[in-house]
Amino acid sequence: MATVLVIEDDADIRRLVADALAKQGHTVESAEAALPGLKAAVELRPDLVILDLGLPDLDGAELLRMLRAVSEVPVIAATARGEESDIVATLDAGADDYLVKPFSVAQLEARVRAVLRRTRSSAEPEVIEFSGLRIEPHSRAVTLDDRPLSLTPKEFDLLLYLAERPGHVVSRKELLAEVWRMPYGGGDRTVDVHLSELRKKLGESAASPRFIHTVHGVGVKFVEPEP
Repeated sequence: MATVLVIEDDADIRRLVADALAKQGHTVESAEAALPGLKAAVELRPDLVILDLGLPDLDGAELLRMLRAVSEVPVIAATARGEESDIVATLDAGADDYLVKPFSVAQLEARVRAVLRRTRSSAEPEVIEFSGLRIEPHSRAVTLDDRPLSLTPKEFDLLLYLAERPGHVVSRKELLAEVWRMPYGGGDRTVDVHLSELRKKLGESAASPRFIHTVHGVGVKFVEPEP
């Protein structure tokens, strides 16, 4: 099952799509305009975006270009624009599939299954394991010494980013850009708070680290504990 973000200004269509996908077991979030949709895509990191091109605040094609600048999330364009030139331009701009309104619920569900199957088979994340710590990117589950850890979405993203780079020193600026999608900095306190909470859940502290070590004046790095 997947987290799907529906960016659609028509409330009836938005509700229809959300209900249909929820019945298939997916978690569905929605936005009724382009800019809130972009914010949701960056913060939620969904597995799939269903994007209407006729949005009230910004053309969906422009939103697609903005989204592609910060994310590789699969996108299905679902729109009333059925001209071949629109379809070709949208696919060339980075959409993974294209649905012309009106479409049936069955057709939408089939397209969603196909896109998710394609993207997941081509880049299935591997389980990461270090000295009792097990991170499952696909299910976003973490266990430590066989005990499940309850992490917030951002704590999980932070842990995964560090664990994918063992021994690599990561600056706060890099974490803000890659985990928080804040390329202009100014959020060091945010990083420190999340690091502190994550360390508590890992049973460590900055003064007594197990996995996350501080490199003073530079950043932090993930280290596998010695046996």
